[in-house]
Amino acid sequence: MIYASFAQLYDELFDEKLYVEWEEFVTAQINPNSNTLDLAGGAGRLATLLAKRNYSVDVADLSTEMLSLAEQHARENNVDIKLFEANMLDLSELSQYDNILCFADSLCYLKDLTQIETTFTQVNGHLTDNGMFLFDVITPYQTDYVYPDYMYNYEDEQHERAFLWQSYADEQQEHGVIHELTFFNQINKQNKYERVAETHFEKTYELDQYLAALKQANFSKVTVSADFGHQKINEQTTRWFFVCQK
Repeated sequence: MIYASFAQLYDELFDEKLYVEWEEFVTAQINPNSNTLDLAGGAGRLATLLAKRNYSVDVADLSTEMLSLAEQHARENNVDIKLFEANMLDLSELSQYDNILCFADSLCYLKDLTQIETTFTQVNGHLTDNGMFLFDVITPYQTDYVYPDYMYNYEDEQHERAFLWQSYADEQQEHGVIHELTFFNQINKQNKYERVAETHFEKTYELDQYLAALKQANFSKVTVSADFGHQKINEQTTRWFFVCQK
C-alpha cells in the first residue's frame, strides 16, 4: 500500500450509498435544465452522479486535494465538471447559479453562527431569481446524544488498511462534537503501517437559528425534512434537509 493523503483515504471509505441518496434528494427538487454549484463538493462524487444524468454541475471546494480527486472522478466517468477553489465565506469569484447545493455536514465545520449567516448571504447573492439552495446539517440531537462516545472500527479483509473513528462531545461548544479519525495503511506488504490522522470539529444550532439566518439572508421560502426528504422532522431527527428558494 502506497502512502495516501487523508483526503484520498476519506474519499475511498465514504459510504457511496449516501451520495446516491443525496442525488435522489437533489433530482426530486431541481431539473437538468439549470446550472448548479455543489458548494464544498469535495471529491466530486455527487457532482459526477448528477453530471451522468445530464445536469450541468460545477464544484467549489477549499481543498485542492479534494478538487484533484474530483477531477479524477469526472475523468473516469467521462463527464465535464468545472472545478473552483473557493471558500464558502467568499464566493465573489464565482458566477450566478440556478441552484446551489451544500451537503455532508459542510456547514457544520464553520466556526460560528456569524459564519453560517455570511455563507447564507453569499449563497443568496450567487443565485438567480427564484434560485434554489439545498443543504443539510446534523441536528443537536446528533451532537448531544448520538455522537458522544460513538466509535467505529474498520479493517479490510487483506489486513492492509484499518480505520478508527471515535467521537465525543466538545465541552467548549454548545452542540459541538469532536471526531478523531485515524487510518493505518500497510506499506509494501511489510508488517509496517503508516498512520494518517486528523481531528475534526463540528458544531450545529437549533432549527430556529438556521431559519432566522436564512430569513436574514432573504430566502423567501424554506422547507425542512428528515431522511433525505422522505420523513417529517421530530425530536430525534439526526439530520435536517433544507430546500430554500430565493
